[in-house]
Amino acid sequence: AKKLTRKDLQTDHPYNTYTRYGLPPTPIAIPSEASLLAAIRPSQESSLYFVARGDGSSEFSTTLAQHNNAVDRFIRKMKP
Repeated sequence: AKKLTRKDLQTDHPYNTYTRYGLPPTPIAIPSEASLLAAIRPSQESSLYFVARGDGSSEFSTTLAQHNNAVDRFIRKMKP
């Protein structure tokens, strides 16, 4: 997959929700059975926030302060 560019956002087609109002004409993805089950039977967790680490994992937080610290760590890690 390639990176999304500004030109991609401006290219008009039925699936571009940046240039078209409303929903696309057909689904853009099919959820897995696991994701549907998770939606109807969510786990009992105290985490309210998450930060994607960029390596496929995530860091979960229960408070906004913890979340902001996780975001700061991620931003520092991403700087060259």
